[in-house]
Amino acid sequence: MTIVDVPAGLAASDASLRWRPGGPFDLLQTLGTLMRGQGDPSFRAVPGGVWMAFTTPAGPATLLLAGAGARADPAVDAQAWGPGAADAVDCVPRLLGRDDDWSGFDEPAFHATLPRMVTEARRRNLAIRLPATGRMVDSLVPTILEQKVTVIEARRGYRYLMYRFGTAAPGAGTVAPANLMVQPTPGQWLRIPSWEWHKAGVGPQRSATVMRALRSAVALERLAALPAADASAKLQTIPGIGAWTAAEVVQRTHGCPDSVAVGDYHLAADVGAALTGRRTDDAGMLRLLAPWAGHRQRVVRMLGLSGFRKPTFGPRMTIQDHRRH
Repeated sequence: MTIVDVPAGLAASDASLRWRPGGPFDLLQTLGTLMRGQGDPSFRAVPGGVWMAFTTPAGPATLLLAGAGARADPAVDAQAWGPGAADAVDCVPRLLGRDDDWSGFDEPAFHATLPRMVTEARRRNLAIRLPATGRMVDSLVPTILEQKVTVIEARRGYRYLMYRFGTAAPGAGTVAPANLMVQPTPGQWLRIPSWEWHKAGVGPQRSATVMRALRSAVALERLAALPAADASAKLQTIPGIGAWTAAEVVQRTHGCPDSVAVGDYHLAADVGAALTGRRTDDAGMLRLLAPWAGHRQRVVRMLGLSGFRKPTFGPRMTIQDHRRH
């Protein structure tokens, strides 16, 4: 996560909001799942806060979120700049997990069914929320780029395309960090020529999937208003988008507490090793997680935060360089 300094004497924001989560809250832990690696051009982590840039229905916006308030009564201060500033601050409570309800997960009877490593991880991480961006395109495109390749490849390609075809965030280099970028709009993504996808190391199958999905970008964004399960099902009607991609998207757009990324290169083995001491496949992972239906993503998140790491042996996925072909 890149740490940069907040510029001294910030210019007055175009919109602002103070939000109180009403309980323990960790800003960076909550938003971390949205960042596409340390070099994500649309994010910058700063001491005590996060800069974000994205497009809203009213236009692009730069958003600064900073921790505030006392430890016993935490708050988040939001300041935004640009044409979409008002929309950006309006989305802050949902973005930061206002609608993420852990009460069922934290019920003593439910906790009693969970493995000890999960309950211990939850005890140490009461301040985490599942964020919900409500922005389908912003989540879908980088997720498609991550299909069936290593994270290193996907994020390298995403950075290339962002810096080549994205736009500078409102106030970048003045009130906001330099090189803070807004993701291309659907129209801008659709106009990227084939050779630029090639230069980014994105194969034709993935670039074609992006093209198919974004030809109906307005309908795509409407999925944010549907329940997560319905949005996931409709995403999977687009050729090239399967269960893994849909789950990764609704985890971020809807803050879905139950979606599990079936088809992930590592996840099933990690879950199997953590819960049984043995690796398993996707079907085995779903059987293991079945008792916690409704909270399966919470269980997976707590396993990740538990510190457990499965033994590392066997072949690794090879990093491909499509630019050489």
